[in-house]
Amino acid sequence: MTTMRELPHPATEDIRLPEVMHALSDEVRLELVRRLADGVEGNCTLLSGDIEIHKSTLSHHYRVLREAGVTRTRVDGRDRHIRLNREALDGRFPGLLDSVLHALHA
Repeated sequence: MTTMRELPHPATEDIRLPEVMHALSDEVRLELVRRLADGVEGNCTLLSGDIEIHKSTLSHHYRVLREAGVTRTRVDGRDRHIRLNREALDGRFPGLLDSVLHALHA
C-alpha cells in the first residue's frame, strides 16, 4: 500500500521575504522554479534529471525551496512530487514570482 504525505511547510502567514529571496538567489534553485512555472506538479527525479549536481546537493536545494515556502512537496511512497507554492507567494508578495520568472526569460 502506498502512503501519501506532505513534508513540513511554512504556513502562508509565516513565509518571510528574506527566506524567499535566499531560496531564489541560487542558479540551480532558480532553474527548478523555472521548470515548475507551468503550474504542473513535477516528480523531483524527472524535474532535475539533467542537472549535473550530486543527489544530496539537489535534495538540499529542494529543501531550501520548500522551507522558504517557494514550493510544496508531496511524498508518495518513495517519490517526491513538487509544485510551486504560487497561491501563497502571490498572496504574501504580489508580483514577486512573476517578476522572477519574467527575468529568467529575459
